[in-house]
Formats: sequence, C-alpha cells, structure tokens
Amino acid sequence: MPMTKFKRIIKGGFINFKRGGIVSWAAVLVVTITLCVITLIILFQAVLHFSLDQVENKVDVTVYFTVGAPEDQIQALKTSLEQMPEVASVDYTSADDALALFRTRHENDYPTIQALDEIGENPLGGYLNIKAKQVSEYGDIANFLQSDNVLSLNSASIIDKVDYNQNELVIDRLNTIISNGQKLGFLITLILIIISIIVTFNTIRLTIFISKEEIGVMGLVGASRMHIRGPFMIAGAIYGILATIITLLLFWPATLWLGHNMTAFLGINMYDYYLASFFQIFTILLLSGILLGVISSFLAVRKYLNK
Repeated sequence: MPMTKFKRIIKGGFINFKRGGIVSWAAVLVVTITLCVITLIILFQAVLHFSLDQVENKVDVTVYFTVGAPEDQIQALKTSLEQMPEVASVDYTSADDALALFRTRHENDYPTIQALDEIGENPLGGYLNIKAKQVSEYGDIANFLQSDNVLSLNSASIIDKVDYNQNELVIDRLNTIISNGQKLGFLITLILIIISIIVTFNTIRLTIFISKEEIGVMGLVGASRMHIRGPFMIAGAIYGILATIITLLLFWPATLWLGHNMTAFLGINMYDYYLASFFQIFTILLLSGILLGVISSFLAVRKYLNK
C-alpha cells in the first residue's frame, strides 16, 4: 500500500510539471540560472586557489651556510627543520652543487668565470631552501633558525645568513593578500547563493500559486498533507534534475572555449579542470538543484495548507 501511494505521488509530480507548461519551464530556467551561478562559483574558487597556491609556491626561506660548514651539522639542522610541524619541505644544495649552478647561470659571463677560476677553490657555501605549509608560518621558522645555538663550528654559527629578514615585508603582504582573497571568495559565494535561493524560491512559489485552489479542495476532502505536498515536491525535484542536465551541457562548450583561449590568463586549463572534477560538480549541482526544488516546493505548499 505505501508503495502504491508513493507511485501515485511520483505520477502526480510529473502531471503537475506537465500541467504547469511554460511556468514549469520558467522554474527550470531559474533553477538553471542558480546552478550556473553555483558552477561559476566552483570555477572561480578553482582559479582563486590555483593563483594563491602559485603565489605560496614562490615564497620560501633560504638558509646560507658558511664556507666549509661540516656536512653532518648541516644534515642535523635539515633533520631538525623537517621535524617542525610548520615545515612542508626542505631542499639541500651542497657547496659543490651551488658552484655548478653558479657556473651554469654565468656561463656567458667570461670575466666572472675567469675570476672564479683564478680563486682556485670553491668560495660558495651550501644552502637550504625551506617551504612552509602556510605563508604565515615562515616567521616561526625564522625564529627557530635565529634561536639555534647548538649547531656551531668553533663557537661560530655555521649559518651565514637567512634571507627571511629581506623578504619579511613581501611575505607579510602575500599572507595578507591570501587571507583577504579567501575571505572575499567566501563572501561572494555566500551572497550569490543566498540571492539564487531567494529567486528560485519565489519562482517555484509562483508555479504553486496557480494550484492554490486545488490544494484547498484536496485539504477539504481529507487528503493527507504528504499526498498534497508530495506531487509538488516531486515536480520540484524534476526542476532540479532538468536544470542540472542543462547546466552541465552549457558549461561543456564554455569550459572548452576557456581552456583553448584563457589558460594563459587564468593560469589553469578550465576544460581539464571541468573534466577532472565532473563527477564532483555533477553531484553538487544535482543535490543543490533537487534540494532547491524540493525545499522551495515544500515551503510554498505549506503556506496554502496553513490557511
């Protein structure tokens, strides 16, 4: 018996959708616009996170060692840094590698190479390149390096210099930009979603307004609330499903065009991202569309049931 009622409710939902005609398709259009806004937000967040990640990847702290610093002490410091929770990675470039890189960079600078050959020995020390998990954590790493008194050579520190002080202002500004960018992205997302929900709710309420007399009659003859609400909620789910399909079809060529023409500007191939995240985007849109349609229908019908 419950299954029979459920089938009748589903059938009633399709009947309501078909009976609505142009108004039903107007509701689908509004839900589609809402889902397009959500998809744009997802793509905007992808570009924002990619840009912020690129900025973060260019920030680091380099520790330069004195010439002749013992390898065992350098490796001990490297191990200590790697054990810090703030550190994402530590790359070591030995003095010999530093010299080879220097020669490669200045291979066309004959006077510099000649002067280096005349010295007869390696004038460069090794260095550590440190990347933090968060830009805001570079200060803690710098404080650790400045307070370290264990690693020394003949009572002198093996650390020649740490470039954090020179880059501190840039790092602080980048940290502010990243923090403000994330907050702005969240605020824009929240505002657009709220506006979309309000517009969708009012449109679906308009489609149900047409059937307000029918709802009143069904209530008078003793129909249960679920039997009255059910078909409208199913119709709302249909709005969401159709809107999801339309939105995905619209963004397929749109992201393809963006991938071909805007990758250099955006920094990310939007089409590749769309394909890679297709299942995730599809799930978000489908759930959002169905929930918008069902909840809006439920609330709109309740208004007429309470009269």
